[in-house]
Parts: sequence; C-alpha cells; structure tokens
Amino acid sequence: MSVALVTGSGGLIGSEAVRHFAGLGLDVVGIDNDMRQEFFGAEASTAWNVRRLTDELGAGYSHHSIDIRDRAALGKLFERYGRDIAVVIHTAAQPSHDWAVRDPFTDFDVNAGGTLNVLQNVREHCIEAPVIHCSTNKVYGDRPNTLPLMELETRYELPEDHPYYQGIREDMSIDACLHSVFGASKVAADVMVQEYGRYFGMKTACFRGGTLTGPAHSATELHGFLGYVMRANMERRTYKIFGYQGKQVRDAIHSSDVVSAFESFFRNPRSAAVYNLGGGRHSNISMREVFALAEEITGKEMISEYVEANRIGDHKWWIGSNEAFQADYPDWKQVYDVPMIAREIYEANVDKWVPQA
Repeated sequence: MSVALVTGSGGLIGSEAVRHFAGLGLDVVGIDNDMRQEFFGAEASTAWNVRRLTDELGAGYSHHSIDIRDRAALGKLFERYGRDIAVVIHTAAQPSHDWAVRDPFTDFDVNAGGTLNVLQNVREHCIEAPVIHCSTNKVYGDRPNTLPLMELETRYELPEDHPYYQGIREDMSIDACLHSVFGASKVAADVMVQEYGRYFGMKTACFRGGTLTGPAHSATELHGFLGYVMRANMERRTYKIFGYQGKQVRDAIHSSDVVSAFESFFRNPRSAAVYNLGGGRHSNISMREVFALAEEITGKEMISEYVEANRIGDHKWWIGSNEAFQADYPDWKQVYDVPMIAREIYEANVDKWVPQA
C-alpha cells in the first residue's frame, strides 16, 4: 500500500490534493477536524467537502477528524500507516490575519506547533516521505510595500525595469518588517520545515503561495479573496474594501495548478526547498479590476463599502515569481488565469449562491 497523507483535507488545497493523488493510484488518508468552521462560522465549514470526497472516492479515501495539535492522536495515525506513507501534504492551518489577533495562542499552536507535530511524526515513522508544506507569501511581511510602486488608474504597479517586475523572488528578505501575528506563526512553520530538511536530511518543500483559489473554497470574508468576491456579488452581500483605494494587486493560482506542482515535487523531491508559487504575470488582478470582472460574469453590480484603514501588514502589490520552481521542474505548466478561475467559481456555485426567485 502506498499512502498520501493530507492534512486539512477538507479545505481548498487539501481536497484538491486528495483527488489528485487518489487519481495517481495512492490510497489517501485525510486529516481535518473542520476547525475552519470554528474560525469563521458555519458558512466556512468544510464538512460538505469531506462528504463529497468520501462519496466520490469510497474506500480510496480514509478520513480522520484529528486536531493537528493533538500529538497523541496524530502519532497513533502515523504509527498505523508507518512506512506505507509515500508523501505528506500539509495544508492544515489557521489562515487569517484578522483571526490570529483575536487568539494568538491558538494561531501559533495550530500553524507552528501543528507543523512541528507533523514533521516530527514523519521523522519518526516515514522519514523517506517528502513533506509538502503550504506556506504563504505573508512570510515576507509588509516588505513588498517598500517596493517603488506606481499608482495607476485601477492598480498599483512596478516599473517594467524593476528586477521584481516579473514577480517577487525568494531572495526578498523576511527580516526587519511587520508580518502580522498570522505571518509570524507561518514564518515559524516555514523555517521549521526547512530545518527538518537540512538538519535531518528529510525531503521538504515550502510553497509560499499567493492567492490560492478555486471552486472548492469555503469562501468567507476573512479568508478566500477571489471566491468571496464572487460569493458577495452572487449573494448580494456588501464587500468591504480595506484601504489602498481598492488598487491592491494579488496574483491568483488555481488549486489544480498548485497540486500539479506538488506532484512534480513528489516525483523528484529535494531537501529544504523553498518556492514562491502563485499566479505570477499570467494570472493577477486588482480589487477594482476583479469587481469589474465579477460584474461582467454575473451581470450584477458589486455592492461595496470602502474602509479607509488597510489591514495591518497587508500587501499593496503581490505578484510572485514561479521562476525558481520552473527552473527545477520545467515540465510544470500553469493552466488557469483569473477570468477562467472566476467563471469556474461562478458556475460551480450558482445553484447555492444565487438567490432563487
């Protein structure tokens, strides 16, 4: 038996990874205790996604409602599967800046402590298994805001002759900047994943994602940018724009493109690898631009409210470079761009998000 163990298996990237690696012929063991519902309320619950995975994959998917902070329960599961575990995909996290400030202990225990628990169990029970960790571009803190950004009509932008115009690379410093409480907990996890790679010779990768998105997102106001824009438009909610005149830029990468990158690493792993992974120049958009796109897709005007104060540590502009990953894995190809993603989110959710007459 060859097992893919996926934490956060009910979430956006976790569920995509479950399907993808099951499709490769691996038995998939999922860990998800629906803590997203605790973080963000009932509308953010991942229970629907877990039910769908169980129905679709049957015996090929084994689900376990374990909290990654629970060392004893996690240890028993790893011990049960042992060296049959061929890859560990760690997507479970507390993902919100705003929520982290409310409860820094839980945020750090989940993001940093939970990651350490996963790493140590891999070391003890299946040390040859590659560990794929969902990190975040927030490990760079607010340093991207020190770039010489120009304010254009609908977005902030870098001059074309700037070294990062094609995307921010991994050589950007993570020091001496403001991270937010969430960003700091994710830095701790990111560095620990690297350390287990270097110190113990394990195969590990940190994927520092931009906006990870797709139709399987349980989108809510505090987490799920592109999905929540579409949801707010379709359900006729008021979308709050936090600062920067709505000109903040995000790159967006579809969950399918993310997990195909995971597969590339799984097939040819390295130790202590670090990669930015996002939409890049191929797939990015500003808040103002995404409003126009949502209105074009749905035929409904966005309802919005502007809040002058930006979220602490929030990026004015983030376009990440996939150059380092593509240099190591030249066969990986990015398929989706923002309009494709937004239309897919609309089509997948029109029956539940559009009020019925």
